[in-house]
Amino acid sequence: QVQLVESGGGLVQAGGSLRLVCAAPGSIFRFSVMGWYRQAPGKERELAATITSGGITNVADSVKGRFTISRDNPKNTVYLQMNSLRPEDTGVYYCNAKVSSTINKWGQGTQVTVSS
Repeated sequence: QVQLVESGGGLVQAGGSLRLVCAAPGSIFRFSVMGWYRQAPGKERELAATITSGGITNVADSVKGRFTISRDNPKNTVYLQMNSLRPEDTGVYYCNAKVSSTINKWGQGTQVTVSS
């Protein structure tokens, strides 16, 4: 079973920063569009940012200018640098590997809590 291992969540004050890290098996990482999604309490899961194997990024308007996604292909790792955090950024953040149109892999999620 493919495992995506996330780390880096935690509690931070508004205006602070966190960096999320997701490690994936090399067998899927190199071919996948990697992404971070988030789910706030009582809300649906939503896209934060994605990055292709070639480094093309897509960032949600709600986090544009504050969040940066990047990937280290030799390390099979994707990062989400989150700056200027707001209370509305609170939620569970999930790493995603879109291997193909029909194959999606998810991590277990990491909690991010931003206090006001």
